[in-house]
Amino acid sequence: MTIGIDQIAFDTPAFYVDLRELAAARDIAPDKFTIGIGQDQQAVAPSSQDIVTLGAAAASRLQLDPKRLGLIALGTESGVDASKAATLYLQRLLGLGPWVRAVELKEACYGGTAALMMARDYVAAHPDRQALVIAADIARYGLATSGEVTQGAGAVAMVVSIAPRLLALADDSVHYAEDIQDFWRPVYTDQALARGKYSTEQYLRFFDLVWRRYQAISGRTIADFKALLFHLPYTKMGLKALRQVLPEATAAQQAELTAAFETSARYSRRVGNLYTGSLYLSLLSLLDGAANLQAGDRLGLFSYGSGAVGEFFSATLVPGFEAQLTAAANLARLDARRRLSVAEYEAVFADKVPYGPAAYQANPAWFAGRFLLIGVQNQERQYQALTE
Repeated sequence: MTIGIDQIAFDTPAFYVDLRELAAARDIAPDKFTIGIGQDQQAVAPSSQDIVTLGAAAASRLQLDPKRLGLIALGTESGVDASKAATLYLQRLLGLGPWVRAVELKEACYGGTAALMMARDYVAAHPDRQALVIAADIARYGLATSGEVTQGAGAVAMVVSIAPRLLALADDSVHYAEDIQDFWRPVYTDQALARGKYSTEQYLRFFDLVWRRYQAISGRTIADFKALLFHLPYTKMGLKALRQVLPEATAAQQAELTAAFETSARYSRRVGNLYTGSLYLSLLSLLDGAANLQAGDRLGLFSYGSGAVGEFFSATLVPGFEAQLTAAANLARLDARRRLSVAEYEAVFADKVPYGPAAYQANPAWFAGRFLLIGVQNQERQYQALTE
């Protein structure tokens, strides 16, 4: 029985800031952002957008069968409630039926992969059912902080089923967990705390650990992969991981893997950090942009979540996968966004839902998208689905 990703879609806010302009405003050489970090643009989420609205928008682009849907699993580290799963808001906004398991999973940037693996196991036990997986996040570090350049926002949604039309997931994952303190976010703030250099070191160490063990267990080498995909909080981090293993490949394979990485990083360079969704935005970017992919090609995927959990697994493209791609629509969505001035970006960033009991009304000037968080009343979030 083949289980895998049948469909994939993404969403990101309708606003972005140009990082060369931001660098100039911060009195930083622009090349430090565009070359040193590897980012060009950064999605900016107004207070009317959160993981619920972004996740709903991404999932609305999938063809869901409510009669077959048995699981909704959301991976996020930007939860809107410490108790209630955001999937329940998503379920209502998307008009999905009540006879489902609806859960939210957390482990930093690894949560999306945890949701995907839960979905694969669910479908293995219930082959007549489908699972909806959503990885949604808003990455915030604060204005004029060292992490500001690695912010971003968006969601990736996937349908997992038997006989997938896009990617078959192999049952070969290797995972490693260790209690470290490289990145965390206390419950009273929406801005992350991080030890940047240390976190990068741990990301690379975890990749080395799971990659070596994967090779030992599976017997596969780098020559078995058409591309290696990475969690991309910023694109240069994934490139550093790739370079750790390139010496294992021939010169021709090194060129092919490097080109595939650059293709996989295109969307991330324009959106920024999606936390739990970054690996899967990288996957979508590769699928949309690589002209030399074909059925049977094996892709390697490395997922990392600070704190920390790392996992490496593989997936294989299935015949006819091209029919499931919507590259033109994805690029059009990115091109249609409005560029904010640095002053506008700072104003939008500062206008946020408070971490406290006070009522809040989102500013209609920044309403965009099909699903909106219009405010908070009596400590309850008020969501609205617009009629298209």
